[in-house]
Amino acid sequence: MKLEGGPGRIVAVAGNIGAGKSSIVEWLRQHFDLVPFFEPNDDNPYLVDFYQDMPRWAFQSQVFFLIRRFRLHRAMERETHDVVQDRTIYEDAEIFATHLHRCGSMDDRDWAAYSELYETLRDELRPPDLLLYLRCPVRVLKKRIGHRGRDFERNVPTKYLKALDKLYTEWFERYDLSPTLVIDTDRLDYVQNMFDRHELVEQVQSVLA
Repeated sequence: MKLEGGPGRIVAVAGNIGAGKSSIVEWLRQHFDLVPFFEPNDDNPYLVDFYQDMPRWAFQSQVFFLIRRFRLHRAMERETHDVVQDRTIYEDAEIFATHLHRCGSMDDRDWAAYSELYETLRDELRPPDLLLYLRCPVRVLKKRIGHRGRDFERNVPTKYLKALDKLYTEWFERYDLSPTLVIDTDRLDYVQNMFDRHELVEQVQSVLA
C-alpha cells in the first residue's frame, strides 16, 4: 500500500509484553509491503542505575525513552511509503511511565514535569492512521514470554503484567486519535492459520481503504 504524492500512512501496533506485536509487525510488513519501525534500540544510559534505584532514576530513564520514541515517530512522518510501528509513544507515557508513578517509583513532582513534556511532544505528532490493539489474557502472556526465552524477560512478575494489562484497558477505552482495530491474539493465529490471516487482511484493508 502506498499513497501517491503524499506522506505514507502509519499503522501502529500496540499491546502488552508478549501480546505478539513483533510477529504481527513482521507479517504486516510482508503482506502489505509496509516499512517497519521497531522499538528504539539505543542503549538507555540510565537503565543500570534505574534498576538499582528506581525512585531516583525513573524520571531520567523515562524522559530518555520518550525523546527516542518522539524522534522515531518523526522519522515515520517523513516516510513516503506506508509504515507499521511496533509500540507507540502513547504507550511509553500512558502505560509504562504511568505505572511507575502509580507504584511510587516516580514522585508527583517528576510525574507532573514528565506529563507536561509528553503532552507537548504528543501534540506535535501526526496520529497513526490505524491503531491495531493486540489484546491477550495475562496467563497467555506469561506462557509466551516463557517460551520465547529472552533473558531480560524471564523474571517478569505476573503482578507487573496484570498492572500493565489494567493500564492498557484504561488507555484504549479513552484513545480517540485514530480508527482502531482490536485483535484478540490468544484466539487469532495470524502466523500459521490461513483463515485467520485472510480475516485480518480484510479487516485491515477495510479500515485503510
